[in-house]
Amino acid sequence: MSTVASSRPQSPPASPTAAPAHRRPALDWRLRFAALSLIWGFSFLLIKVGTDGYAPFQVTFGRLFFGTAVLAAAMAVKRERLPRGRRTWLHLTVAALLLNALPFSLFAYSELTIPSTLAGICNATSPLWGMALSLVALSEDRPTRRRVAGLGLGFLGVLTVLGAWQGFDGLDLTGTALALLASLCYPVGWIYVRRTLAGSGHSNLSLIGSQLGLATLQLALVTPLFAGFPTSFPAVPLLAVAALGAFGTGLAVLVQYGLVNEVGPTTAQMVTYFIPVIATAAGVGLLGEGLSWNTPVGAVIVLAGAALTQSRPTPRTGPEDPSAAAREPAPEQAARPQP
Repeated sequence: MSTVASSRPQSPPASPTAAPAHRRPALDWRLRFAALSLIWGFSFLLIKVGTDGYAPFQVTFGRLFFGTAVLAAAMAVKRERLPRGRRTWLHLTVAALLLNALPFSLFAYSELTIPSTLAGICNATSPLWGMALSLVALSEDRPTRRRVAGLGLGFLGVLTVLGAWQGFDGLDLTGTALALLASLCYPVGWIYVRRTLAGSGHSNLSLIGSQLGLATLQLALVTPLFAGFPTSFPAVPLLAVAALGAFGTGLAVLVQYGLVNEVGPTTAQMVTYFIPVIATAAGVGLLGEGLSWNTPVGAVIVLAGAALTQSRPTPRTGPEDPSAAAREPAPEQAARPQP
């Protein structure tokens, strides 16, 4: 795994064979952060457009195919090697199911009956599920009053979005349940990856590229059985699926790597709170989806609760060191191409 050079000034190298200084990206991290927010926020719109012309499994397969192609090209350019070891590939197969094949398919199926705005808001509940699961599965994550309060507040926001006081009138419960189940898959997958692949010695790019490749193979086996092959190839949905894969699943992961290495995981993960806002704006503005008052209000409550569940005591050692993120063997930081 690569590491980021220290930011402290050093004396010039004594010999010409010394390692060159770390080169900062040409594009400011704030612009890349904004681009990542837009890419992942528009993913729900692209899923909706894709399912207008293709079956959900076909949309997911196309998404994974194009995403894998982008990461395979990046791995070739950087001369990354595939992971070794049967045990590693077995864990990657499970991670591919939990973090890619299953949630991507569930979101695609959910958007057959619910608007993309609601799917985007359901995606924002992942930190809430993660908080609840980590209290049971991860011994190092201890509950605090603030985090428990955030969990309760977040699920109150979910009930607000769903209009619970109206008896969920007019809401497709099946589609909503599928979207919430998709968001639950992510923290389950993170915990699994954290327990099985952290410290494996392989780079994050190698792991996630291989993981997406395995997810593509999983969909290649499932899609013909449940959805068959497309009988036609409508252009607009096909372009939506290609963009969803190449940008929302391939390029976005590469951008996320750079952000984690440059500004640290805490700042990079803040993109999660912009995704439902952009998804809602895109669904209402471009697809003409309806929006009642409880949807944005509930979304704000969900995001506030999610922010509380992710809060940690402020360290006294100074600002976050991005190089620590690069050194830390935690592939789950980039193992989640959203939504």
